[in-house]
Amino acid sequence: MLNKIYDKIKKIIKENYKDALIMAVIIIVMLFPLPYYIYIGGGTININDRVIIDNSYKSRGTFNLAYVSELRATPPTYLLSFLLPNWELEPISSYKAAQKETTSDVSKRDRLYLEESNLNALKVAYTSSGKYLNIKNNRFTIIYVDDKVSEDVKIGDVLISADGKDIEKLDQYKSIVESKNYGDTVKLNILRDNNQKEVNIKVRKIDNKKLTGLSLVNVYEYEAKPQIKFNFEKSESGPSGGLMLALSIYDKLVSEDITKGLKIVGTGTIDENGNVGEIGGVKYKLIGAVNANADVFLAPSGDNYSECIEIKKKKNYNIKILEIKTFRDALEKLKNI
Repeated sequence: MLNKIYDKIKKIIKENYKDALIMAVIIIVMLFPLPYYIYIGGGTININDRVIIDNSYKSRGTFNLAYVSELRATPPTYLLSFLLPNWELEPISSYKAAQKETTSDVSKRDRLYLEESNLNALKVAYTSSGKYLNIKNNRFTIIYVDDKVSEDVKIGDVLISADGKDIEKLDQYKSIVESKNYGDTVKLNILRDNNQKEVNIKVRKIDNKKLTGLSLVNVYEYEAKPQIKFNFEKSESGPSGGLMLALSIYDKLVSEDITKGLKIVGTGTIDENGNVGEIGGVKYKLIGAVNANADVFLAPSGDNYSECIEIKKKKNYNIKILEIKTFRDALEKLKNI
């Protein structure tokens, strides 16, 4: 019985192995990763699902984050990118992180950017609405390490002191570095995984400036009333939703409905003083907003806004685009719609 089954299987393989090999080659070729990413348009996320505030006011309209979708190119998608108008190739070299970085490092940095952005948005919204906000503690966290830095410093390390001086503002760290000569060292006290350690890091000449090859963000602990909770998914990261997050928080804190019943989509970073910064991929975020039937799109002032106006005219989009410089600027322009 077993011999008959074996002979039958062997016969099937013998008769079909060429087809199987061809199919395997086709599958491998179809899935083979090419050195490109492809932007394939964007989408929107209702911020109401990401921000929870006790006893918040409700509005008729919505504030929405805009995001860009991308995928790693394969031969079929590579060819499609030349046929589909909203698909655009980007060399993978544009995405390449510093040589020392791992995928985990990049992911950790993007989550830190999101955390910083959330807290900046919270501070701007609570301050502007006159609500209680107490900053209890600052935490200066390393988000980037230049590939020339050989010392044991990692993304996610928290800077406590430099040359024995507690760091309470980033300007303090900059002043200590600038007081050194090239090649001198700065003694850092850092916190990693709840353990403190000392690292002597060299002062280098980078872009004709005295730098240590580290970039830091200010992440602070706070007490807010009413209480607020962020509910972002693990896959969501980066600072580009700062402006829209600040507007959504503010809208929940004040009785006035600043949405006016509209679906408002936008993008842009925000700092703790309410200044709005430009972002990448704004073209695709606008496309995503139009596809989601948005009424208004908020674009950071400058090249981002100019690009959006150009795309709107080119594609004859029926959407109102507002140029935004600051949080206050956004509030005023939304009130005047």
